[in-house]
This record gives sequence, C-alpha cells and structure tokens, in this order.
Amino acid sequence: MIGLSPEQLRIRDAIARLCQDFDDAYWLERDRQGGFPEDFYGAVARGGWLGIAMPEAFGGAGLGISEAAVMMQAVAQSGAGFSGASALHMNIFGLNPVVKFGTEEQKRRFLPPLIRGEEKACFAVTEPDVGLDTTHLKTRAERRGDRYLVSGRKIWISTAQVAHKMLLLARTTPLAEVPRPSDGISLFYTALDRSRVEVREIAKMGRKAVDSNLLFIDGLDVPRADLIGEEGKGFQLILHGMNPERVLIAAEAVGLGFAALAKAAAYARERIVFGRPIGQNQGVQHPLAQCWAELTAAELTVRHAAALYDAGQPCGAEANAAKYLAAEACWRACETAIMTHGGMGYAQEYHVERYLREAQIARLAPVSPQLVLSHIAERVLGLPKSY
Repeated sequence: MIGLSPEQLRIRDAIARLCQDFDDAYWLERDRQGGFPEDFYGAVARGGWLGIAMPEAFGGAGLGISEAAVMMQAVAQSGAGFSGASALHMNIFGLNPVVKFGTEEQKRRFLPPLIRGEEKACFAVTEPDVGLDTTHLKTRAERRGDRYLVSGRKIWISTAQVAHKMLLLARTTPLAEVPRPSDGISLFYTALDRSRVEVREIAKMGRKAVDSNLLFIDGLDVPRADLIGEEGKGFQLILHGMNPERVLIAAEAVGLGFAALAKAAAYARERIVFGRPIGQNQGVQHPLAQCWAELTAAELTVRHAAALYDAGQPCGAEANAAKYLAAEACWRACETAIMTHGGMGYAQEYHVERYLREAQIARLAPVSPQLVLSHIAERVLGLPKSY
C-alpha cells in the first residue's frame, strides 16, 4: 500500500496472520455470549504487540502512533471490528500520560505489567452528569497526608469488569477555588479496588465482548505515589492522550469499514439474480465504489495525523478530522454492506449487521461529530467558539 513503510507493512501482515486464528465465528460467538476475549488478548500479548508504542526501556517496541494505527486497523479489518480493537485499545495508547509525565519509578512500576499483558487498565474520565465538559467533573480526591480519598461516579468505562488498574481523573481543588476550570484536576494511575469501587455493566447494542460500565467510587484510598505529574494539572496531562486516541479510533473505524466492504463485494460477486451477479449492476457497484473512495481518503487522513503526532507537531485538527471522516465512512460502508446483502444482511451469520452495530461506536466516542466540527471551525477557520 502506498504510504506504508516496509516495517509498517510487516506489522500489518503479522497482525493479519495472528488474527486468522480468531475468525468470524469466534467474534460472532463473543458477540452473542459476551465475556472478555482473553484468548485473543493473550495471543496479542504473547506476540509482544501490546507495547508497540511503549518505550523499549520498559519492554515496549518503542514505535510510534503511526505503527500503532497500522496495527489497530489490521485488527479491526480482520473482522474483529471494535470487539477486538477495544480489547487492546487502552493498553496501546492509554498510559501515554504516564510515559510522558510519570516518574522513572512510576514507569518501572506501571508499564512492564501492562506491556506483558499481566495487568489490564481502564480509562476512568467520563461522568454521568458531565459528558464531554470534563473540566466540570464532580469526582473528588481529598488529600489526607500522603494519600487521597476519592469518591464519585464514572460512566462508559470500558473493560472495568476485568481491569486491574485505572487511569483516574478527579478534582483535588474545588472548582470555585481555581482561576480556570481546567485547574485543580489531578490524574492518578491506581489499583481498581473493588471493595471501594462498584462496577456495574451497561447493557448495550453492540461490542458485547468488551464491557462498558458505571463506576461508583466510595472512599477509594489512593497513595500519593500514584499521582501522575503535578497535582492540579491533570487536565493538561490527559490532553496528551486525546489526539492518539482519536487517531487510533479512526484507524479502527477504517479497518471495520474495509471489512464490511470486503464482505459486500464478495457477496455481490457471488449472488446471482435474474441470471447475473448483482455486482454487475451499477446500482450495486457505485455505492460500494464510493465507500472504497471514502475509506481510502479517511485512511490517508489517519496516516497524516499520526505522522504529525509522531513528529511532535500540532495535530489536533487533523486527529479530529481523521476521527470524523473515518467514523462516517465506516458507517456508510457498513450500511451499504447490509443493503448489498439485502435481507441476508439482517442475518447474524453474514456478520455485517454486527459490523453496523459496532460502527456506531466510532461516531459517538470519544467525541461527538458535532464537537469535532466545532473544534475545526474554531481552531482552523477562526470562527467564534460556539459552546
């Protein structure tokens, strides 16, 4: 593929080979029964892939978000979709603030178990009454000597059913006492103590293999040694993980879209109606060709945003644009795949209905399409802030 280095091509092909052991039937069963895909996760961990973007000094591969995006696109494109990608997602990018702002002691303590697959982590930021207005979060962390007591609620926390640790954002100084809403918020990476954190799973329309949860935190004891960076500066730290997250979500959406397109094209070649394959009809051909063009354009935007991030250049607009374009292209590809299959697209055995349900994730998370467009309007086009 144009634009991929020889090393990136090797990564793509190696991940595709690994994923061959986890076929459509495997992910359909996971979708029906639920339960974290431990065997898939273990295979990825044994291959050393969980640390693809982590420093070599702590057991990682020391590669960039560009390589991680290639990897995550290949996972989703194998047919694993967001069920497979979300099982790995947090390990790939989640501890970016620890890598950038943690002490050497924290990196030695936190990174190797995550890279080896011995520990799983969750991202405890979003709250029920706050949504994307993160500076107004209500979870409190009260300082008690060399410890903090944390209480509050979090929502849509993926993998909390199986996580050992959580990257937790909490307010350490009341909102009324800080000069800016983004001040007074602190970031912790700490144990998910289930005696102090109730994890309640949310039933949802897709991606049943990877749980989403409400967290009720009541007096969680957090050592000061688990504070990442400076107290009160956690919001600024968490921003460093947002652009990589958008890039990876976009790459996963592109992969899922291409998976749906491959299913649809194969069906269109094989399905005979009125004595000819339905793929011979332009009414079937053209929507599929349009999906390919849109996915390819989104893929190039993903690569551009990832390259900017790896080069240490500003990439907020590009990362958001990649997420927006990839999510919309993925959704159209999955919808078109169902329409190409006709009535059989509604049947689970053809898998495209599962793809469509999972495609909605990329449109909703981690930021809505409307906020993406508002961000670009303000930061790129110089228009007044609208929210």
